[in-house]
Amino acid sequence: MSGRQSPWGGGGNSGDGSGGEPEQGPEQGGDSGNSETGGFGDETPKGESAEPKPSDRPADKPADRKGPRNPWLPSGDGPPRRSAGLDDIFRPREPRRGGGGGGGGFGPGGGFPNIPRRADGKSWLPLGIGVAVVALLAISSVHMLGPKDQGIVTRLGGYSRTIDSGLSLTMPWPFEAVDVKDVRSFNVYSIPDGEGEKLMLTSDKNLVDLSYLVRWNIKNLKDYTYRLADPDETVREVAEAAMRASIAQISLNDALSGAGRAVVEQDVRDRTQRILDYYHAGVAIQGVEIKKADPPAKTREAFDQVNVAQQEADRDRSKARAWAQQTMARAQGAAASFDKVYEQYKLAPEVTRRRMYYETMESVLRDNDVVVSDSKNMTSYLPLPEVKRRAPASEETVVTVPAGSVPAAPAAKGGQ
Repeated sequence: MSGRQSPWGGGGNSGDGSGGEPEQGPEQGGDSGNSETGGFGDETPKGESAEPKPSDRPADKPADRKGPRNPWLPSGDGPPRRSAGLDDIFRPREPRRGGGGGGGGFGPGGGFPNIPRRADGKSWLPLGIGVAVVALLAISSVHMLGPKDQGIVTRLGGYSRTIDSGLSLTMPWPFEAVDVKDVRSFNVYSIPDGEGEKLMLTSDKNLVDLSYLVRWNIKNLKDYTYRLADPDETVREVAEAAMRASIAQISLNDALSGAGRAVVEQDVRDRTQRILDYYHAGVAIQGVEIKKADPPAKTREAFDQVNVAQQEADRDRSKARAWAQQTMARAQGAAASFDKVYEQYKLAPEVTRRRMYYETMESVLRDNDVVVSDSKNMTSYLPLPEVKRRAPASEETVVTVPAGSVPAAPAAKGGQ
């Protein structure tokens, strides 16, 4: 009777783990007639030793193994299974016999490269991993912030504190994390984006196309981070609403003029800051600047013509004011001069009268040509053009006349 086979690859005598069938023969201590006694449950005959014979012990490598193999054990002809220790995992594999294929890994034989070992024979790998983990935790605990930065420290996802510029220490990641923001630099928003129109209604029911800049920075990092879902977009929308409210209170001419722009810029800044403070947005508005204030594109040509007419009217008014000032100055000067002459006349009437007479004659005869002729040589033809050409090219002509030819100045009244 053949021996029983174990479903795990074993079979034969009890306690035999080799998995082969028991061999029958005289070496087993029985003949062919008692071969049925070699199965499981055989009792040892009295007087015989209970120790198995050398022939009953399984061979180291059975030549033939039948039956299903244990899936949890390595095959009989393969290398032994490694343990789960780190030293065994990273130990280089030995090359397979027969040169059948190369294994994976980095070593020449398909395994990991040899790692230097410590004096006690253990690998440096666990210690290196531990040092790397400690270094990573230390790096995540030290934070150096710039002069313009502040940081929000969150502990397990919740707000913990705010740190300023400089060196700061926190718990290592993942227990605490730091979110750094620049709170000193100005953020500039241009409204509207691009080259589109931004039409706003003025108090006199006209439309004006405005483009302006809003400059702001963070003044409270905690409020900026947690109070509003989108603080950047909130600043833009609040500034736009404040600009519309301010433009609605002034006329078109004020919106287009330089003085009106300055008033609008200050009003928009104050309005925007009040609304953001009410929201606890943590934002400080540094300024609002109007870049362009024009009428709508469809009516811009008509407005340009009106502006040109206004400029010409202003220029004419300026000329008229200048002429009036000059005329008034001359009149005032003449009046002051006459007053001085009158004062001199009261002191010396005859002298003053002669002086005034000479000055009058000089002003009358200054631009006239004077021709003196002798009555004895008078002819019927007088070539005046020739006389003029021969005259010297001077503005004044000095003529000596006989005494008594010029009438005397009128005498003063009262025998003076």
